[in-house]
Amino acid sequence: MNVYFLRKKVILQSNIELVSIAYMKSLVRILIMVLFPVISLSSCIREDVYAEDVINVGDKLPDFTVSMNNGSVMSGASLRDSVSVVMFFHTGCPDCRQILPHMQKLYEEYAKQGVLFALISRAEEESSIALFWEENNLTMPYSAQPDRKVYELFAHRRVPRVYMSDCNGTVRYIFTDNPIPDYATLTDALEHVCR
Repeated sequence: MNVYFLRKKVILQSNIELVSIAYMKSLVRILIMVLFPVISLSSCIREDVYAEDVINVGDKLPDFTVSMNNGSVMSGASLRDSVSVVMFFHTGCPDCRQILPHMQKLYEEYAKQGVLFALISRAEEESSIALFWEENNLTMPYSAQPDRKVYELFAHRRVPRVYMSDCNGTVRYIFTDNPIPDYATLTDALEHVCR
């Protein structure tokens, strides 16, 4: 009789171990399903970490023309005649949302000193940008681009992107989401370009 109960105990322990292993496998599957999208989204709208840029530090700003929401027109040629800041963004991107208030401060401080700002959306319509601007009290002019044509003159992947160029149109600094620049970093770079 003891052998019978001992055998039942061994079978029961084996079953518990099998259930524990099955439970652990299920838990790992659930963690993978939950964490993979979170890790993927943490890079905002970044399709490829190792994407090549079209415009790099030392390159000239490309030729393009965009209409801004305030009725003005910005072009590569006009930006090459002044110190300029070009930013590509999408208001659905958390990293862009983080840097846009810094850009607003830069705009308020440096536009009156003659620095030109061109904030250009990447594949985003006017209505969603206007709503975001209003909700966040942003006043800097922007250009709503429903496609990627202008963006792809600069890069193929990832927003936000900030290009700071000198009065000859040479790009001196490029900032992306890796790492996201803070206001002090952006100010230091722009001060260096303005010298």
